[in-house]
Amino acid sequence: MASAAIFLLLGLLMSTITGIQSIGVCYGTLGDNLPSAPEVVQLYQSSGINRMRIFDPNPATLEALRRSGIPLIVGVPNNDLQALASIPNAATDWIQSNVLTYTPDVDIWCIAVGNEVSPTNPPTSQFANYLLPAMKNIQSALLAAGLTQIKVSTASFSQLLGSSFPPSQGSFSDGVSSFINPIISFLVENDSPFLANIYPYFSYTGDSQNIPLPYALFTAPGVVVQDGNLQYQNLFDASLDAIYAALERSGGANLQIVVSESGWPSEGDPAATVENARTYYTNLMNLVKGGTPRRPGQAVETYLFAMFDENQKGGLETERHFGLFSPSQQSKYQIAFN
Repeated sequence: MASAAIFLLLGLLMSTITGIQSIGVCYGTLGDNLPSAPEVVQLYQSSGINRMRIFDPNPATLEALRRSGIPLIVGVPNNDLQALASIPNAATDWIQSNVLTYTPDVDIWCIAVGNEVSPTNPPTSQFANYLLPAMKNIQSALLAAGLTQIKVSTASFSQLLGSSFPPSQGSFSDGVSSFINPIISFLVENDSPFLANIYPYFSYTGDSQNIPLPYALFTAPGVVVQDGNLQYQNLFDASLDAIYAALERSGGANLQIVVSESGWPSEGDPAATVENARTYYTNLMNLVKGGTPRRPGQAVETYLFAMFDENQKGGLETERHFGLFSPSQQSKYQIAFN
């Protein structure tokens, strides 16, 4: 009896540890008032943030990460895809400059080739034909360099779905199937994760008449969506499970999903308040430890967006207020990562 209790305690402890380790934070640098890269790495460490995603191979950031022990996702910007797909040795040179130069001192575990590329989304459609060839060339360059432990993926997003409600009916739209299906096959063949940017904030602000704010903030008092025998009290779970369902329909049933971005802004819109953002981030961190209704008990590695408010980002005012910290390194929400 005592031994059974000990095993139960150990199981709960390991579950807690796994949940804590599954949270990272995206580090963007589109600001003219941000701390130096060494200061940022020190802030990650002192705050207990033990995973990082960066959007380009910034040399100052990579240098600062040496011997930090922080697992890292490195991004390949969309503007680099054409060259990596079509110029001989471009991928080899990229790996030499941005990976081999820093490993093993920097723990790069994944390369995210492109971000939110879609053949039906005009801002990124010009890159669609180059994405998979670039991914394949980066993969080949890694293998040639003996870096078999580093995974290659791309950061996708919910707009690729043609159906997401109810979540069990999630499927990719007809307009992207010829684009996404070969990428899914590549990920399956190489045992790489599917990276997904998931933003209940944008879903809510785009359809606030039909999506209750508590459903987006994880504060709904009861079930909002009944999907067969699965019950949903928050939009994040529903969005993630719709992607799981879409992957299952496209040959990717066994793929791991890593949530490569998720966040809530603190200014620039009536729903963008410090309190709402604090509620979202806090509840998200607690929720992903336990999986989703479709995949219960499986901690979901998740990267909060973003580390700092970035005053040089374009777009709506909200885009400049997604930071967990101010540029002065003050925590906006007093979130306990550890």
